Order: sequence, then structure tokens, then C-alpha cells
Amino acid sequence: MSGPVLVIELAEAVPSASIQRLRGFLVGASTHFEEKRVGEYDLNIDAESLGITDTGGIDGRRPVMVSLMGPGVGDEAIFDAEHADEVDRQPLIGFTPTHAVDVIAFCNRPVDHVVTTLLTAAIMDIIGGVANAELRDDQVSIVADLPGIVAKMTDPWPAAYGSADFLRAWADQPGFRLLK
Repeated sequence: MSGPVLVIELAEAVPSASIQRLRGFLVGASTHFEEKRVGEYDLNIDAESLGITDTGGIDGRRPVMVSLMGPGVGDEAIFDAEHADEVDRQPLIGFTPTHAVDVIAFCNRPVDHVVTTLLTAAIMDIIGGVANAELRDDQVSIVADLPGIVAKMTDPWPAAYGSADFLRAWADQPGFRLLK
């Protein structure tokens, strides 16, 4: 997996009705859709379906994986491993995550960073949660005053937690790029 990744932290399991709405959205936004298991999808997202018109002259069909994980859903070991090194998020975001969604791009062009971010925001519109975005040191000041920031931290590494509005505002910044 060579592209950017964003994580949506969730306070509880996603209800099955929300998973079905998510599935419907992903089917409509994709030129390729494969459901590996309930909550895990291999996709080619159509960048235009997210409002992205500048693809840098490359194919707008971008390969992405969306994976819901946690107890009762799947990939519990991955969820545990990804959260083992994390600081206590209760004081930062108001809850300790029990589930998460990884949004993983398989390519690393500028359009893939925007697709990953806007897709994550669209998923959050459906299922809720708080985005967990690791930052480069030089991005801390860029995101500091954006709308939708829930929390920021610099130790043990720079990160911002925020809403779908935060992600959209950040993606709109000149030179936007996620930390890989």
C-alpha cells in the first residue's frame, strides 16, 4: 500500500443500516466495487463523484480500500495493533475508540491525497466519527485554525483530529498533501 491513509475513529460499532447506506454510497461513487466482507471494500473511486475535476491529467478512477474494523466486524487484530501505540484519546476527542475505518489509497499522486480526504469526509457524513490525521511538522500551523478541528497534538507525533468539515477545509489548502 503505497498511498495516503486516513483513519476515522468511532465510539461504537456502526449500525447495520449505516453500513448499508455506506455500501450504497460507495457503489455509486465507484467504477469498480468489490465487497471483501461486510465493511471492507476494494474500490476504484471516480474522482469526479467527489467533486474533483483536476486529476493532474491521469485517470480519475483511483484505487482505494475502505475497511471498517473492530470487535464483531473484522480485522480486530489490525484495530488493536493500530491503536496499541496511540495516546489516550478520551481527553482529546471525548471517547476511546472501539472501532475505526481505514481509508487507504493504493497510489500516491496528488489526486490520491485529495480523493482519500474527500472520500473520508463523505464516509463520515454517513457513519460519523472523528478523523485522525497524522501531520508533518510544517502542517501543524496550517491546520491549527481550520474549521472542524476537535483536537491537535504534537507528542509523540503531530496529529489533528477533526470533522468532515475539517477534512474538506484542509484539502482545499494550497499544496495540500496528507502524510503518507
